[in-house]
Amino acid sequence: MNLISRFILELQGIGMLLGRMLRGLRKQPRYFGEIVMQLDRIGVGSLGIVILTGFFTGGVLILQAYPTLRYYGAQSSAGQGVATTLIRELGPVLTALMVAGRVGSSISAELGSMVVSQQIDAMRALGTSPVRKLVSPRVIALILALPLLTVASDIFGLLGGGIIANQIYGLDASVYTSSVRAGVDIDDLIGGIIKPLIFGLIIGIISCYKGLSTTGGTVGVGRSTTNAVVLASISVIIADFFLSKMLQGLFNSTLF
Repeated sequence: MNLISRFILELQGIGMLLGRMLRGLRKQPRYFGEIVMQLDRIGVGSLGIVILTGFFTGGVLILQAYPTLRYYGAQSSAGQGVATTLIRELGPVLTALMVAGRVGSSISAELGSMVVSQQIDAMRALGTSPVRKLVSPRVIALILALPLLTVASDIFGLLGGGIIANQIYGLDASVYTSSVRAGVDIDDLIGGIIKPLIFGLIIGIISCYKGLSTTGGTVGVGRSTTNAVVLASISVIIADFFLSKMLQGLFNSTLF
């Protein structure tokens, strides 16, 4: 089977799983307890790595950009550049990639293990829908948690940039704060929330699909986990391009 045929079949399978999940949302039971548990595992469990990533990303942005800005006498705009870059682009994308690596692999491995140990077949035999019980809570939790994690990443990224600018380059904190405020508007904030919502859906549905389509025993679980992380990460980057273009046209902005 060539690459194009495999891609079409994968896309078809992911689309069918998404359709089954959406249809299942109208039926009982809805497993709210499972959603809350997944929110804790995904959101709270990923908070540390997301904060760390955001903090040092903001610091690196200042570290690289400030000398150039100072050369042109525009060092007072350092905060604006960090805020714009983080909120519009790096915050959502880096957070999604971190979550895809940590959570996407976990979901795929967990569901893949259930498939090879025939737990999924047992659920179906007992009349329980694996899609409503296993897929929907994880996808919903990712859609809800990823925007919040992105906000945390953005906040700590701005904080990291401010600390580096103040401690290394001596930029006054009030100047940095004023620059951040000048560089952020409501369109940036809306765009910075829309992207993680879509990224959460992409990561969740791809990870669940790869887990449920596991074959080949325990070796297949490892293969599915790797494929889930790679495919989810690539899909996030591709989706980011089209979302940026869409938001650019929607808000009539030059950059997203």
